[in-house]
Amino acid sequence: MTVEQNVLQQHSQKHQQTLLNQLREVTGTTDVQLLQQALQVSNGDLAEAVAFLTEKNAKVPQQDETTYYQTSQVASDRYISVGSQADTNVIDLTGDDKDDLQRAIALSLEESNRAFRETGITDEEQAISRVLEASIAENKASLKRTHTEVWSDSPNPHDRKRIDNCPVGLKNVGNTCWFSAVIQSLFNLLEFQRLVLNYSPPARVHDLPRNQKEHRNLPFMQELRNLFSLMVGSKRKYVDPSRAVEILKDAFKSSESQQQDVSEFTHKLLDWLEDAFQMKAEEDREGEKPKNPMVELFYGRFLAVGVLEGKKFENTEMFGQYPLQVNGFKDLHECLEAAMIEGEIESLHSAENSARSGQEHWFTELPPVLTFELSRFEFNQALGRPEKIHNKLEFPSMLYMDRYMDRNREITRIKREEIRRLKEHLTLLQQRLERYLSYGSGPKRFPLADVLQYAMEFASSKPVCTSPVEDIDTSAPPGGTTGQQLPLPSTAEQDSLPPLESSGPASGPTTAPTAAQQQRVPIHKPFTQSRLPPDLPMHPAPRHITEEELRVLEGCLHRWRSEVENDTRDLQGSITRIHRTIELMYSDKSMMQVPYRLHAVLVHEGQANAGHYWAYIYDPHQRCWMKYNDISVTKSSWEELVRDSFGGYRNASAYCLMYINDKKPFLIEEEFDKETGQILSGMDKLPPDLKQYVKEDNEQFDKEIEEWDVLQARKAQQEKLALAAAAAAAAAAAASAASSTSTSSSSPQPMSIESSPPDNAVPQQDPEYMEQPSPTNDSKHLQEDTERAISRAAAEQEERSPEALLNAAIKLEYARLLRFAQEDTSPENDYRLQHIIVYFIQNQAPKKILERTLLTQFADRNLAFDERCKSIMNVARAKLDLIKPDEVNMDEYEMWHQDYRNFRETTIFMVTGLELFQKTNYVEALMYLIYSYQYNKELLLKGTYRGHSEELLGHYRRECLLKLNEQAAAMFESGEEPEVTTGLGIMNELVVPCIPLLLVHDTERDLLAVEDMRNRWCSYLGQEMESNLQEKLTDFLPKLLDCSTEIKSFHDPPKLPAYSSLELSERFSRVMVTLGKAPIEGR
Repeated sequence: MTVEQNVLQQHSQKHQQTLLNQLREVTGTTDVQLLQQALQVSNGDLAEAVAFLTEKNAKVPQQDETTYYQTSQVASDRYISVGSQADTNVIDLTGDDKDDLQRAIALSLEESNRAFRETGITDEEQAISRVLEASIAENKASLKRTHTEVWSDSPNPHDRKRIDNCPVGLKNVGNTCWFSAVIQSLFNLLEFQRLVLNYSPPARVHDLPRNQKEHRNLPFMQELRNLFSLMVGSKRKYVDPSRAVEILKDAFKSSESQQQDVSEFTHKLLDWLEDAFQMKAEEDREGEKPKNPMVELFYGRFLAVGVLEGKKFENTEMFGQYPLQVNGFKDLHECLEAAMIEGEIESLHSAENSARSGQEHWFTELPPVLTFELSRFEFNQALGRPEKIHNKLEFPSMLYMDRYMDRNREITRIKREEIRRLKEHLTLLQQRLERYLSYGSGPKRFPLADVLQYAMEFASSKPVCTSPVEDIDTSAPPGGTTGQQLPLPSTAEQDSLPPLESSGPASGPTTAPTAAQQQRVPIHKPFTQSRLPPDLPMHPAPRHITEEELRVLEGCLHRWRSEVENDTRDLQGSITRIHRTIELMYSDKSMMQVPYRLHAVLVHEGQANAGHYWAYIYDPHQRCWMKYNDISVTKSSWEELVRDSFGGYRNASAYCLMYINDKKPFLIEEEFDKETGQILSGMDKLPPDLKQYVKEDNEQFDKEIEEWDVLQARKAQQEKLALAAAAAAAAAAAASAASSTSTSSSSPQPMSIESSPPDNAVPQQDPEYMEQPSPTNDSKHLQEDTERAISRAAAEQEERSPEALLNAAIKLEYARLLRFAQEDTSPENDYRLQHIIVYFIQNQAPKKILERTLLTQFADRNLAFDERCKSIMNVARAKLDLIKPDEVNMDEYEMWHQDYRNFRETTIFMVTGLELFQKTNYVEALMYLIYSYQYNKELLLKGTYRGHSEELLGHYRRECLLKLNEQAAAMFESGEEPEVTTGLGIMNELVVPCIPLLLVHDTERDLLAVEDMRNRWCSYLGQEMESNLQEKLTDFLPKLLDCSTEIKSFHDPPKLPAYSSLELSERFSRVMVTLGKAPIEGR
């Protein structure tokens, strides 16, 4: 067969597959044989095929032999039952006007066929186009969004710099998380990576491409090479795949948009790569049958063994990604067993000429990379839209494929028959066990052993001789009192009574108690007394029973219970042994010769028509799982993979599993230099053209970093000069004021300090929490502490010189603050807010920093109200001036003081946010809580005592988002246009931008909160609502679900008022007292 004939045959087969996909989507029918039969009966006319499948009360005709053979003889079809799962244009087939329906279908089909004949582009490819158009449009539209909706890179290039050799992420350029997940999974197959990087286009590509495929595939191949080269050698933390996506978008033209079906994208990606490598292979091996590395890597073959009306047939078919149904199965092996057998297969290996029909699949050749598509979407015909299947499906990290191989056909059939027999026996045993564990004939059933035990306890109870109703006086209160009034409780009892008791009849006006009422009687208090009064029996008991009756009955019940327990244990033991036998059925070495190790798991979170994608990929060199979530690449674990991938727990589950042959290590082995024998890494992997490409990009990034550093240094210098100028001006003004009002001093040294500003002017500028230009509340509070220390020092110190008093006062003040720093306090008393030294001590600041800070406190000019304080101030200022630059690192000094300013600022954000939260003003509270959490986290990176409780702030940040989500959902449920708009505005502007903040650290409670919020909105998908609400919901859900861990930009931080240390401490104390024992346990 010539190459041209082969191409024509492949186009014909793909066109037939496209018709099957269209027919499946229009009718909702998933039976492949029935779909093919409908096309056969209608001679390829889609309208007639639809009418055939939707005819009321129509019975499926028996397949004739020719039809069945045709079903099994699609020899070159590499794709099995692959179709679009999320077509939003659902056709209603329940109407009576079938002529209109058929005309519409015929018109659509005619347009589709005409487009295929003219361009060679199938509807499946056009579906790919729609999502690519949506992706690029989303990316461009993001430039026009409001400030809170823009996905933005950090302006600081250091935040975008790759750390060591960490894997490179891919930027989400607008609904392209599906692209990132697939590309990262393939890139981490090192053999695939090498094939792409070392690909060189055919020589004739320099001429004008001769067909549309070359015009499309070769540029895409070059962009994929560029993208892979950046992922290998870039200095960036993540790279932008827009150019590759642009190539995909330009390849097709469509104005519609939808969420991409990733299986379709993967099919098409491999198809394009196969075509690109096929062109190269044909050029390299003229006259020989070319080998396509993509086919050899991803495609395998299976043998279809079928029987129809007693006639057997065998046919070999090729497959790429193997589709598996999820619904109704608990693990991957069950899915595979069901996929390998279609119909009733007894006649395949029986001697009798049975009339049954069916077929088995047996793998004859498995590809090195074995990919399973997990079909987690099904079309709901009642609702007219696809739905996601969230059922749990387990899969192993090591998969042995021996039982599905053609060479093991006979032994597998024997084992399958043995498993079938064991399962039948298991069913009988489970039914018998159920009779023991659920005993009874009514709706309520109990374990039989417990029933016998209860009967024994009843018989052994102390007999009672009266009826349970005879000893109750119906005229008396329930407690057993004789009067109409209960005895008056004591004051202590009144205080201990709950509201339910005090609001009863006894709470009315009372009369003086009589003698009878004063006599104490037992009162049953149902809300305050945990046990019944001693005269009431705990359980019902027999009225009359003799010792002989009790002895015989106890003997029988004991014996019966022992028999039941033994029978239950025997049944449970037999069931366990059968389960174990089934599990070990394929564990012998002969059936463990084809090992496939799990390489990647592609995960989808959300619903059928909206969601987010990411991938877990195993790193064999670090021997750990990595999570690739757009720009974020983090270490993960098997436990996290199981939680997110198995399903049944959240809206997240695996939709694609990629296994690799464990006996072919070249798939994941690094390449070695042929001369040196060293492993090639980084830029050494790249061919010369890609090396130059990456080098240029890295130089551009280095230049961006350099420009940023220069800009920041210039800003820092300008700020430093401004501070120095302000300090010099303040010092000159103070010196002038002091010289005009003070008397001449016998010591000229302080005067020289006042009259000439020191060279090191910047340190003279005291922080705002240390000294204020005017005596504010804050400076008064600090001044009072300083004056007390000076007075105590004067009282205890014999030597009265200013220097001796200063040293003594500093020691006393430090001792006082040290006690505060070491004291165990309640959460509402935080001494760090009252004095910077407490903060420094708790965070182990250097001694020189502490000394200079204390000197600055005693050098406060506000102390100059008497001669003693003024002289001490002058000595302190002189000591400050005498400190040499090499004695105290001023950069370090400023850093510690800046950290304290950040701590105070974080506290103000925190207190303000918590106060607003308590007032239920969640909209305003959110930004304060968000910024307090982020700033606090940065502080805690330097030490435990640098900030506040991360758990506390995380709790209220999470609770605030949940409250806002609840408010927004309630507004949406109201259906009123203004309310709906406001609710969605809250979600789009406040909640959605904050979701990545909860996902980035992956804590359990934050993940559950995000899941709760998403589930609340996803629950509306199955509800009836007006079309405008449905449209708004459909537009909003992708934003809610398609959230990577890339942080969006927010509004600027709220403006903070200035608070003195005393005011801030008091506000902090009040809010912490009202919170109580926060955070609340759980959610």
